[in-house]
Amino acid sequence: MFLTRFRVNTARPGARRLLSSPQVMHAAVMSSFPALLPTDPPPPDGPRVLWRLDHTARAEVMLYVVSPDAPDMTHLVEQAGWPAVASQSAPGWESRPYAPLLDRLAAGDRWAFRLTANPVHHIRRKDDEPTKRTAHVTPVHQMGWLLQRQERCGFHVLEKPAGRRLLPSGTTLTGAPHHGDRYELAVRDKRALSFDRSRGPAAATTRKAPVSLVTVTFDGRLEVTDPELLRRTLRQGIGKAKAYGCGLLTLAPLDTAG
Repeated sequence: MFLTRFRVNTARPGARRLLSSPQVMHAAVMSSFPALLPTDPPPPDGPRVLWRLDHTARAEVMLYVVSPDAPDMTHLVEQAGWPAVASQSAPGWESRPYAPLLDRLAAGDRWAFRLTANPVHHIRRKDDEPTKRTAHVTPVHQMGWLLQRQERCGFHVLEKPAGRRLLPSGTTLTGAPHHGDRYELAVRDKRALSFDRSRGPAAATTRKAPVSLVTVTFDGRLEVTDPELLRRTLRQGIGKAKAYGCGLLTLAPLDTAG
């Protein structure tokens, strides 16, 4: 497994095209792996290619990729990087083996984490209707979506000390749960995306319905409860829309000074 970081040059026309459509970005990411064909389905229970865009500043966008093999991102450098300064020793992206981090995970470890996800649930408006997948749109319900999955993913989100909660026990004044006050968890960068998934020469005659997604980014702190489950989560992702930049969970050491 490898973790790769690529800084997108947002001033280039190719970058703007990639950033405008998760479908186009997904195709570009998958083209980084010569052994993978576009028609190859992801393994049902094994490592897969996951990617995420982090908008860290107004003009700075970082692409992160977790993959079974090391990528060759030469085409991305040419389209959306700085090809004039790329060299063999500094090709324009950084890849590091992921195994050292995966192997060191142990129960009780605490990490900062980031996840961009597509929080959804299934609803039925009438008893005789089939269920329909629908996005969670409020931060409280989006947090609840992640908290419902934490145990099966091998971690739990840390709770705030009582002295840092704005309200007693992390609840609202009415007594209803208020995840945003109880947990070391923040929801940001909500995006409602809609894009065409038709590609190739047949797109003009075989048009598919546009894809619509609501994505959010979670930043928080977690404690490892089951290292093996967390390793699987880091390799396979969380939730739906993994082909469109969702599901990649990354860890970082906690700032002990904070």
